[in-house]
Amino acid sequence: MESDSTIAGIASGMGGGIGIIRISGSKSLEIVGKIFRTRKFVDKNGEKLKNIEWDNDYFVKKQTHTISYGFITDGSSVVDEVIVLLMKAPNSYTREDVIEIDAHGGPFVVKKILEVLLKNGARLAEPGEFTKRAFLNGRIDLSQAEAVMKIIASKSNFALDSAVKQLEGSVSSYIEDIRQELLHNLGFIEAALDDPEHYNLDEHRDDILKDIENEINKLNALIMRFNDGRMKSEGINTVIVGKPNAGKSSLMNLLLDEERAIVTNVAGTTRDIIEETVYLDNIVLNLVDTAGIHETNDLVENIGVDKAITYIEKADFIIYVVDASVPLEQADRQIINLIKNKTGVVLMNKSDLNVKLSEKDIKNKLNWDCIEFSNETKQGLRNLSEYIKNSFLHGDITFNDQVYLTSIRHKEAVEDAVRSLIQVRDTINLGMPEDFFTIDMMDAYRKLGLINGETASEDLVNKIFKDFCMGK
Repeated sequence: MESDSTIAGIASGMGGGIGIIRISGSKSLEIVGKIFRTRKFVDKNGEKLKNIEWDNDYFVKKQTHTISYGFITDGSSVVDEVIVLLMKAPNSYTREDVIEIDAHGGPFVVKKILEVLLKNGARLAEPGEFTKRAFLNGRIDLSQAEAVMKIIASKSNFALDSAVKQLEGSVSSYIEDIRQELLHNLGFIEAALDDPEHYNLDEHRDDILKDIENEINKLNALIMRFNDGRMKSEGINTVIVGKPNAGKSSLMNLLLDEERAIVTNVAGTTRDIIEETVYLDNIVLNLVDTAGIHETNDLVENIGVDKAITYIEKADFIIYVVDASVPLEQADRQIINLIKNKTGVVLMNKSDLNVKLSEKDIKNKLNWDCIEFSNETKQGLRNLSEYIKNSFLHGDITFNDQVYLTSIRHKEAVEDAVRSLIQVRDTINLGMPEDFFTIDMMDAYRKLGLINGETASEDLVNKIFKDFCMGK
């Protein structure tokens, strides 16, 4: 990436009422100054320029954080009527000179303005390059940069709140406190090794060991809360399972309030995976309807069953739909064996018919809560919704104001750091020389530095920003 170049990109969705084009870099003011005109330089029809001399340094001379009304031009032609926002370095998103052009939101006109900017000296921004410059110029760290995309992708208040806190530095601060503790002890050890007359390490081994234990506990707490954080950010991976014709697809349609899955009285209608997003107030369910699990000689059905089993293994929450109008069958016993170690709820479907299966029958096989249910009458639908919300807010999936990791990259860095700190603890307990455990302490320090980007390689940084959207 050419860090000294001036970049331009479309920063808004295409086709809205307003289209935003963002420019950042040392030549931003000059480039936009060449193509912008105020009202008095444009004819009364707003279609062409008057023959009046224009000062290209208009934005160079203008005070920062001001708004200008006027027109974007291409040669003697007017492209669009716009508002221009000026933010001079270093008080901008990228800490460079930044201009944002608010134009009419038609895709053609927005692209046309971008073309004019490129023609006059800007280059097209890479995905995430504006945020990448904010990181490289020290306005935000890498964890905060990643939070920007999490804000854009957030699906609920929980996800948005978590991403905003990360952008504000909650994760960075938590990790940096631990890194500073490590750095303090590393500095003390190095000083003692260099000047043993004035620093006695033997007196401080217990203090250092206590710090290491505390750091391990703090990091393990983050790891333990990772699944909560992931679900908070991305939604709960919820899988509907059951034997054929139990009512899984009907439940999917009921939760979505639309005919998304094909429903017939023929068993085995669903042969593939259907995925949709369902919102229960502030809770997001990544809902998956699976093929009915049973023994079959049908090749296509078998593929669907194998996929269902794979999704069960990855699920955060299972909705097990049971046909209460018939006794438990071999297919039910097969399903129970697959899900007994997971978290979920049993829906006793078809409870409006002649019930032949009791909650006790289920409890003897699977110690999950049961809800009487009917896809036909919608009996139990509210109970199901409340059950999931209560499980999410107060049960195994508990969210509060603690710091959460929501990125697998962060989790892996923390896990690596914990392994290094355990090595430090073991080395201290074995009475090994100090220079032995400083190696692992420094390794933990570097691993944690991957989270805020301080020790991240250029390849890692490029990989992270490659997943950003254009213009951000």
